[in-house]
Amino acid sequence: MKKYNHTTYAILGILTTECRTGYAIKQLIDRSLNHFWKISYGQIYPTLKLIIEDELATVQTLSEEGKPERNEYSLTAKGIEVLKDWLEAPIEQIPVERNEVLLKLFFGRHQSKENSLLHLDNYKHKLVESYQVYQNIEEVIISNQQNNEDVTYWLFTLDYGKRVTKAAIEWCEATTNYFNKEDHHG
Repeated sequence: MKKYNHTTYAILGILTTECRTGYAIKQLIDRSLNHFWKISYGQIYPTLKLIIEDELATVQTLSEEGKPERNEYSLTAKGIEVLKDWLEAPIEQIPVERNEVLLKLFFGRHQSKENSLLHLDNYKHKLVESYQVYQNIEEVIISNQQNNEDVTYWLFTLDYGKRVTKAAIEWCEATTNYFNKEDHHG
C-alpha cells in the first residue's frame, strides 16, 4: 500500500471529525494540532488534492445563496482504511525536539550568565503562556463535550502538553536557581 506523509494522515484524521472544508481544517489545526504537530497552511490544499486524486476522499461543492461556494470533503472507505492502517502501524521514532534555548545553553560558556538567565526567563514566560493556553483549551473542550467520542483522546494529548510544559517550567526554575547559587558562592 502507498505510503503518505504525516500531513496526509493528519488531514485524513481531521476529516473523521466534523471538519469538512479547507477553512474548518485550518481552524482545527490552529486550535489543536499545531500545539504538537506543525502543519503549514500551504500543505493543506495540495494534500486535499492528492487525497481526492487517490480516492481517499470525495469533494462536493456546496453553494448557499449569498455565500461563496465551498468545497466539502468526505472520507471514502479507502481513505478510512488508509488512516486505520497508519494508526495501527508501530510508531517509527521518538520525536527529536528542536529547542533553541537548549541549543544556546549548550554553548552557554561563550555568553554571559546574565544572558543565559535572560534566555531562561523568556523561555519560562513563554511556557507559562502555553500552559495557560492548554488550560483554556481544556476548559473549552470539557464545556463543549456534547458526547463527542474524540474528546477523551483530545484530552490525552492536551494532558501530555500540560505535563511536558509544567516539567519544562520546573527545569527553568531549577536551572535559574543553579545560576543564582553559583553567583553567591563564586
